[in-house]
Amino acid sequence: MEKILKHPPKLLSQAQRERYFRDGFIGVDRLVGQNWLSKLQTVTKEFIEQSRHIQGKDKRFDLEPSHSAAEPRIRRLNSPTDFHDTYWAFASQGPFVDVAEDLLGPNVKFHHSKLNFKWSGGGEEVKWHQDIQFWPHTNYEVLTLGVYLDDVTDDMSPMGVIPNSHNGPLYNLYDDNGEWTGALNDSDIDNLDVESAVYLGGPAGSITAHNCRCVHGSAPNRAEKPRPLLLCAYSAAHAIPITNLTAHGKYAEAIVRGQRAKWAEFDSRPVLMPPDWSKTGHKSIFEHQQREQ
Repeated sequence: MEKILKHPPKLLSQAQRERYFRDGFIGVDRLVGQNWLSKLQTVTKEFIEQSRHIQGKDKRFDLEPSHSAAEPRIRRLNSPTDFHDTYWAFASQGPFVDVAEDLLGPNVKFHHSKLNFKWSGGGEEVKWHQDIQFWPHTNYEVLTLGVYLDDVTDDMSPMGVIPNSHNGPLYNLYDDNGEWTGALNDSDIDNLDVESAVYLGGPAGSITAHNCRCVHGSAPNRAEKPRPLLLCAYSAAHAIPITNLTAHGKYAEAIVRGQRAKWAEFDSRPVLMPPDWSKTGHKSIFEHQQREQ
């Protein structure tokens, strides 16, 4: 932390950086300007239209069971940076890279992306969880940045993060039968101060940043509009993935700022390993948490 904070900030204020390291997350209103925002909104609308013609499984879309051409209900656009140059241009050249450098140091890698829609009228909840157990690295200098593509009010169930949970334990995301659920167990939640969670909404262009150890989640969206949140995960160059979950991603582990690390760094704290999805295929967090087959 001290080593990173010694570098002059690129985009965030020094106070925002210090708050990130203290709490494990920050939210910043209107950080992404209208030029980038308009481009992202336009291409996202194109994918919504494409989804109308999709039924069942599709590598691009994770769809709610009730999805239809007349009423599309998208849970997630998987790896949007793989499927459109606009998303990759934003992820590799836009303000996210400056934010990532401010919070990770001068050498930064892109890990993966996703666009969670949290559809209107009951878009599915994301139960309390931590990210790093899904994609373990050799250390915890890994984070996820998000940008809201539309205005997000409290009734749209913005993402909530529990302060200082990045300094707490890593939790078991398997149930008592050894099945991966992608969510904290009830007994662990009972011992967490979930009432302290901070919910990060804001106008279109507002960003979220949370460390990979932070406990976070969101309730179903009961509002009349979807809540599209474009998410990109980045790591310090010296944080090396342990599994090959994103190895086939078009831009996985691409250096977006600075240089490739010559030495990997290891954190002494252990990390929970996910199931071996190499033969069964990886399902989304929604499918795991909702126990979909």
